[in-house]
Amino acid sequence: MATIPKLFRHTKTIKNINAYMDSTFDEVLHTTLNPDGPGAIRIHLIPPKKEADTLNPSIAIINGADIVPVNFAWAIILAEMIRETNHYDGKEIGEAEIQQILDTTAENVKKVIPVFSKKRIEADIQTIYDTIRQIAYREEVTTDVNYMSIGDYAKYMSAPHRMDLMVSAMTKDGKWHCNQKCVHCYAAGQEHADEAELSTADWKKILDKCRAVGIPQVTFTGGEPTMRDDLFELIDHARWFISRLNTNGIRLTPEYCRKLREVELDSVQITFYSSDEAIHNRLVGADQFRNTAAAIENAIAAGLSVSINTPLCTLNRDYVKTLQYLHEKGILYVTCSGLITTGNAAGEESEQLQLTSEELEQILREAVAYCHENGMEINFTSPGWLPPSVFEELNIPSPSCGACLSNMAITPGGNVVPCQSWLSDTPLGNMLTDDWEKIWNNEAAVNSREYSAAMTGGCPLRRYC
Repeated sequence: MATIPKLFRHTKTIKNINAYMDSTFDEVLHTTLNPDGPGAIRIHLIPPKKEADTLNPSIAIINGADIVPVNFAWAIILAEMIRETNHYDGKEIGEAEIQQILDTTAENVKKVIPVFSKKRIEADIQTIYDTIRQIAYREEVTTDVNYMSIGDYAKYMSAPHRMDLMVSAMTKDGKWHCNQKCVHCYAAGQEHADEAELSTADWKKILDKCRAVGIPQVTFTGGEPTMRDDLFELIDHARWFISRLNTNGIRLTPEYCRKLREVELDSVQITFYSSDEAIHNRLVGADQFRNTAAAIENAIAAGLSVSINTPLCTLNRDYVKTLQYLHEKGILYVTCSGLITTGNAAGEESEQLQLTSEELEQILREAVAYCHENGMEINFTSPGWLPPSVFEELNIPSPSCGACLSNMAITPGGNVVPCQSWLSDTPLGNMLTDDWEKIWNNEAAVNSREYSAAMTGGCPLRRYC
């Protein structure tokens, strides 16, 4: 929390800022830079909370991942940059248009903060643009940026940064509703994963509400989300968000991937267990290796941003071999995890295949070494399995529970739960029928958020073997 600096305490300046805050920062602002080319940058500016002569920090979320606090002067500049850029939505932006955006932004900011010279504003605009680009493209950041952990920012939040939409149920009309039967499926066998699916119209209402409460990123998941015939329509309705699809990839034909690109899906994550066909098929409970392998190639060929997730167990411990296979296909970003021991994954078959922490650490060390040597980026996503010192040594992010903080989930029937794996307890509320503040401030949600914000605990759902 920062007090307004003396420089801005001139009565006219304070009035200008207060009026601007009231008229501009009533929702999350968003724009996309370079939307049609590789390396598009998605920016969401989360507005600050104003309290008397005090302003809480605004934050810019870059590509749904990096949280960057910005002071209120930079927030005003960034807001104007976003608004001016959005005037060119759907149009080609050349050098002349870029200069026009910068000039108009400087003029607008000067009206709000007259104590700033136009020269300073123009310099700040360029610095902001360069900084955002460096962060998005993982280049060396030349500006003194104080990254903020989501745990530190928790007290300022009024919604998670990502909502996982479980649009497809595990059963439908009393029948199994997935094209695989994964041994480690955490959704199967959980009550809320088998709810009757909402209609297209209801999911659109939920997307609109997610935008209204300031959630910048949505993930379409399930079950298997591609089982829905209206998935393209739902993704198209989610263009304002950073959108991701979590899928087993079976239905990702070249034509399907082309349509995903047309509706501006930002990224697709494909679950791939092993480059060994027999191991993969055993773990997914179906003869689908070739379809999933083809999906990876099809998604890359269509120009989609593709990542691969691999839940690790004793059968696919030769993870480096799988990484070599993926690298040859052109995959640059991978994630891996331990097992989430809920649903079917809490059963005896899955439990017998669980790795010990020592085994997992050895596999991860070998995987990180391979990725670093071959230009791949790797993240481990299971909190509490390994000590933070391991991740510090390996120079990769240390995972932490994000339930009710960085992420929440909505079940097939519209119920809000702490995360998409946490389906057994009483829901926090219903996204269609309950007020969002009531859901966000539910006692169970608050307790979960405080646990996540501490960033010291493991996954509350994990059963240790």
